[in-house]
Amino acid sequence: MENLIQVSSEVGTLRRLLIHSPDSGLGKVVPSKAQDWLFEDIVHLDTMRRQEYDFYVKTLLYFLDPDKIKGKLATINADNDRNFFKPDNPEYFNSDKVIELQKLLSDILENDLVRMKLVAAACAIEKEWYTTHDELFNLPPIELAKTLISGSTPSGEMLFPPIPNFIFTRDIGITINNHILLNRPKKQARTREALLVQYIFFNHPIFDAVRKNLIEIPDNETLFLLPEYEANEAQTTLEGGDVMMVAKNHLLIGISERTTVNAAKQVIKILFEKKIVDKITLVKIPNKRDYMHIDTVFTQVKRNVWVLLGSLAKPQLKAEDEVLIKAGLLPSKKAEQVHIVQFRRGQADEPREIASLEELLTEISIYDLGCQPLDVKFIYSGNNEFPYGAREQWTDSCNLLAVKEGVVIGYDRNDKTLEAFKEMGFETIKMEDLLNDFESGKRSPETIQNTFIMLPSAELSRARGGSHCMSMPILRSEL
Repeated sequence: MENLIQVSSEVGTLRRLLIHSPDSGLGKVVPSKAQDWLFEDIVHLDTMRRQEYDFYVKTLLYFLDPDKIKGKLATINADNDRNFFKPDNPEYFNSDKVIELQKLLSDILENDLVRMKLVAAACAIEKEWYTTHDELFNLPPIELAKTLISGSTPSGEMLFPPIPNFIFTRDIGITINNHILLNRPKKQARTREALLVQYIFFNHPIFDAVRKNLIEIPDNETLFLLPEYEANEAQTTLEGGDVMMVAKNHLLIGISERTTVNAAKQVIKILFEKKIVDKITLVKIPNKRDYMHIDTVFTQVKRNVWVLLGSLAKPQLKAEDEVLIKAGLLPSKKAEQVHIVQFRRGQADEPREIASLEELLTEISIYDLGCQPLDVKFIYSGNNEFPYGAREQWTDSCNLLAVKEGVVIGYDRNDKTLEAFKEMGFETIKMEDLLNDFESGKRSPETIQNTFIMLPSAELSRARGGSHCMSMPILRSEL
């Protein structure tokens, strides 16, 4: 397989990415553990797969690897044909551009040494006995991969908790030019998935060319000495949804519920020392479950077009209100504010504050991507209408994946946001209709422009992540 790892924007034509199709572990999330496993609700797995996520995979294939799907849609859509989507079946599409993590995991488990080390590490994390280690080591690689992901053995025994968030491959790491930054998850529920991905990156041949370019974030070296209440504040955690490669020399890092200042400081130090980027901007959003990562409150559509949550776009307190609050004439209220600080390589001790999210995104479009000031546009969640902005942000109206500049995938349920896209001149089309148009030759991925592709989302949206979350781009064309 050709080794090509390079991402220098959010909207360059997508050429290769990592995904994970919903596995049986999602069907084992129980109400008593849902929040511990970072789910808000109980999903219907078969609907999520057949009527939603499978459309996502077919669409990605049409844009990235059309030879794998063109002319086969009728066969693939047959009710009894699930083989196409799962790497343990002989009819699996096996693309080297739309890459399934389960396939990569199965590949590396063919190596006895890797299998032994990974099984030992997983058993240690999950506090399993030696006999369990022995049982797992003797599973065939394909079955072992499924067990490590779903938590269930081939016999149906639920050995480990599932890792249902594995479908959100954005969080496992981020491609920064020709480097890959590995994550450090905040929540215990994501520890095993981070372990599996580390083994994939360090052992699979598709990453041979960038092995020396894998970046691990060191933890606070005195963390283990701190009492628990202090250790929580001193953690070094980072997830990929808080990292955006917006231009070749400019990286954004979100400070959020999941990513800490300590992690951001470590990343700044490493990337500047290695001269990988010239500019890093920290974007601190309110620390609350509603937002989770910066890619839940804004993503990029085109060089000059962004979708974002209006309530975080600009400072929310008027100057006169601040005076009245200080004087005790108005009750103090915590306005939902975004704090932005920018660092430049060689001038890291002279950080610059930026007043608002809109100002930052405008600067990126103008100074990093060559747009004219009057051409920069914003599309707001829920069309900036109360209460739809917050409602639709919750179901990922701002979490869009650009497959090429101006062509994005997002959920079909956010009606007011879709209205805003139409008002901005975008076409909106159901994913199933678009696939049929591709198959008939009525449209082609090469010529489609300014389009919002609507992904069915009744079950996927319950998992609290959109199309941006469900992708880890490892190759995009340069703008």
